Amino acid sequence: MALVLRVLYVLGLFCGAGAAQAQTGDPQRGQAFAAANCARCHAIGRTGASPLAAALAFRDIHLRYPVSQLAEALAEGIVTGHSAMPEFQLDRAQIADLLAYLGTLER
Repeated sequence: MALVLRVLYVLGLFCGAGAAQAQTGDPQRGQAFAAANCARCHAIGRTGASPLAAALAFRDIHLRYPVSQLAEALAEGIVTGHSAMPEFQLDRAQIADLLAYLGTLER
């Protein structure tokens, strides 16, 4: 019985670590996603104006919204924003990556 509990504990550590790593995201992939899908309208870097004046610069998103709370909105699909913003829905990995990138802009 003790051996079974130890095995379950170790498996739990590995599964938990994998889940935490998956939720952490990769800021470089997030930046690449933003460059490919968002930069047409939004300033995605630390400087510069948004090409579309109504589009919030990514470096300012955290001033309006807690970045950690954007995951649900991204998962459900963004259907609002500026008038030219297309509808899109991100998968979990894309969300984690984009949030990780946005987190780098808060500093």
